[in-house]
Amino acid sequence: MLPTPYIKCDYDKVYEPSEDSFLVLDSLEKDISFLNERFQNQLAIVGEIGPGSGIVTTFMMKNGVPSKSTSLYFALDISPWALEATKETAKLNECSEKDSYLEVIQSDLTTSLRKKQVDILVFNPPYVPAEDVPEVPSTREETDQWLDLALLGGKDGMVITQKVIDQLDYILSPKGVAYILFCARNKPEELVAKVMETQPWNVELVEHRKAGWEVLSVYRFSRSNESII
Repeated sequence: MLPTPYIKCDYDKVYEPSEDSFLVLDSLEKDISFLNERFQNQLAIVGEIGPGSGIVTTFMMKNGVPSKSTSLYFALDISPWALEATKETAKLNECSEKDSYLEVIQSDLTTSLRKKQVDILVFNPPYVPAEDVPEVPSTREETDQWLDLALLGGKDGMVITQKVIDQLDYILSPKGVAYILFCARNKPEELVAKVMETQPWNVELVEHRKAGWEVLSVYRFSRSNESII
């Protein structure tokens, strides 16, 4: 079992790692051999959207997902608190630039990503159904609003997730894969059936778990017409 990073954050400002976070870690650990083989002997660009505390990004860096010596890591978040927490978590776990390089970028989802450059993308989205997606706070000090952004996903909890799925073809490299978490209220089985029917993706269930009143799943997206060299 791969070690879980040590976390020390202000959870009044960033999302506290919970069952969904740990399910993402378990999914990446389960797929580590697949990822190492897929991206062997190449520089891999590894990114996370919405890192929160930085636990997932740090886990990937610390444990070599896919490989410490051949990967560049980035974390994208609209919240300045999440970016600061991610840097601190990486530092706390001794993920120095000597072993791996981390760039944190303030960005609204995928807007800062270049076309077809990302090899591994991880997204634990704001998946809680809500009447609306919260507005971006006007100041750093509105901590409750920043936390709402990390939790509330609009109708069916899918507004933000769907935006990222719609951008996968643009941002993923030819061999790129994305790991996205869903809760049962997101109706992931319906989404997967629709995506595989209408878009160029293979979508596979990696991990599935009941967590309290939630049922969580992590799916892997890869191109259906990919050519692996």
